[in-house]
Amino acid sequence: MRGFIVLALASLMAAPASGADRPPNVVLIVSDDHAWTDYSFMGHPHVKTPRIDRLAAEGMTFRRGYVPSSLCSPSLASIITGLYAHQHRLTSNDPPGTAGGFARKVGDPDVREGRRRMVGFLGSAPTIPRLLGDHGYATFQAGKWWGGNYRDGGFSEGMTHGDPERGGRHGDVGLEIGRKSMRPVLDFIDRSVDADRPFFVWYAPMMPHQPHTPPERLLAKYLDKAPSPHVARYWAMIEWFDETCGELLDHLDARKAAEDTVVIYLADNGWIQDPEAARFAPRSKQSPYDGGLRTPIIVRWPGKVQPREVDRPVSSIDVLPTILAAAGVKPTAEMTGVDLRDERAVATRPAVFGEIFTHDAVDLDRPAASLRYRWVVAGDWKLIAPDPRNAPGESPLLFNVAADPGEARELAADEPDRVADLTRLLDGWWRPGE
Repeated sequence: MRGFIVLALASLMAAPASGADRPPNVVLIVSDDHAWTDYSFMGHPHVKTPRIDRLAAEGMTFRRGYVPSSLCSPSLASIITGLYAHQHRLTSNDPPGTAGGFARKVGDPDVREGRRRMVGFLGSAPTIPRLLGDHGYATFQAGKWWGGNYRDGGFSEGMTHGDPERGGRHGDVGLEIGRKSMRPVLDFIDRSVDADRPFFVWYAPMMPHQPHTPPERLLAKYLDKAPSPHVARYWAMIEWFDETCGELLDHLDARKAAEDTVVIYLADNGWIQDPEAARFAPRSKQSPYDGGLRTPIIVRWPGKVQPREVDRPVSSIDVLPTILAAAGVKPTAEMTGVDLRDERAVATRPAVFGEIFTHDAVDLDRPAASLRYRWVVAGDWKLIAPDPRNAPGESPLLFNVAADPGEARELAADEPDRVADLTRLLDGWWRPGE
């Protein structure tokens, strides 16, 4: 009898709520390699993003959002776990021994074991789909995914198989979403709505990420406005991505699910297009500068979140606590982000923090071994602190990012006391061991 009661209680806890007690659906949209400046609502003179503009107008928009790391794998892992890379240990895109490319080294037993261990880090972490799934949510993965099979991250459904021998590294079949079709995501929403079950969607297409292969109809709009064809292709990719967001948002409207859905938008890291080649320019991806770290963060929940702009620094670390609070689920003690709907918590937090690591991990057991920089933004000021192991000979850099958003004027020599204060803040957040 005792066992029956336990099973019955477990079933009740896992069952989806109904009526007024039903938790909201959640749609998380993550763009890929997208500069914080490159939206029309952020002031770009040429790039057109009408659907994300509308989302920003309908939601609470944080114009000074940050991701802790300017590289796909650690950034995405921080979004989905609410933990910093030195906590979840996915500091880098690839394991040790992959210099020259993961695909060329996939047959190396040490590389395969390293990749297996990295997948295991995420597989044992409290992720958004795992935590929501424990409370009755159906969950779906589409797009970028560095965590092996979608089930390894706690999703109930998904697109990515994660098998390295079949191209599984950062999304495989999942990378088709947006570029080929939106159908898998739309069909999942249909199934969930028809079953009256709350759902979570991870929509992280490889857009505007390279390869920059936009439709010709969009490329033609930018060729005479951009400084080079490379930039035109990148701008056109952004508008193509924006169209896919519109298709997703329109489907929520068509299924009468928009009013019951929290939509959160951000980018995984920044990008500055090199006008002379198909690559990113310095001070963007993989860098500690705002060109790699900054992103707008938008939270839309009709009738529950008042549309407005907020000019306080926030972090992608805050996404998971915000989603959990909306769903009535408690975060773990290790999650230090805040609910973005909590104005006081956002206003009184002294700083946001982050860390930049090597592209290939140095040591999977010691995050500090791969560290290149730590950084902190407190109010208008930003400090970049190089680590002597992987950034030897470099000095701390200080910028007033409110007055100088392009980080053109370095002020460390002029503000030694401020450098000392911000260094203490950094050390209080995370002081890497030897």
